[in-house]
Amino acid sequence: MEISTLTMYHCLAFVWYFFIAYSITHVRTEERPSEVFLYGGQWKYLTVLNLVLQAVFYGVSFLADVLRLIKKLRCAKCVISSRDLLFSVLAFPVSTFVSVSFWALYTYNRELVYPKSLDGVIPLWLNHAMHTAVLPFALLEILATPHRYPAKKKGLILLGFVAFLYISWVLWIYSVTGEWVYPLFALFSPAGLVAFFAGSLAIIVSFYNFGEFLNRMIWGQSTFCF
Repeated sequence: MEISTLTMYHCLAFVWYFFIAYSITHVRTEERPSEVFLYGGQWKYLTVLNLVLQAVFYGVSFLADVLRLIKKLRCAKCVISSRDLLFSVLAFPVSTFVSVSFWALYTYNRELVYPKSLDGVIPLWLNHAMHTAVLPFALLEILATPHRYPAKKKGLILLGFVAFLYISWVLWIYSVTGEWVYPLFALFSPAGLVAFFAGSLAIIVSFYNFGEFLNRMIWGQSTFCF
């Protein structure tokens, strides 16, 4: 993809995710169901955190493109390194995990992840923007431009650390409120919950590897040429 076209795409994607993140974080308080958005607000949901993550990623990508356009190559290389790390370790695996896991659980029993009471608060288009569109955006990014992946050990350590932080946040909310972020968690015993978290981590690691595989299959081991 030409750099000017790529710049426009990343700019539009950034605006889109900023708009979606703004929309979901400004749901009017009086419209919120009593069992949702209490302690921790929207920031306890991985879906919302992912929207912010994607907005940051596309903002960094847009900055990298602009720097390349104006020939600030030394600065561009630094920003591109940050962009690639952000995409490989977080943006791709998290967005893929959010989309696949949400719709799998929604199909099984929507009350476990997205109570019916939310239908009157979050419009259908916004639900799909949060849970459906994130996956094609992630795949399109791989097709649009190559990304340098870090050493496997480094990438997986960073991904595991972020996963640990989110799980710790979920457990902290439960310790304070006595309520789980997702009703699904109430179905498990402590051992079952550990197994569920471990399984979820294994799935998101597989998405990390899948993203690396796609990137290598499409772009090979090539690097950027400024």
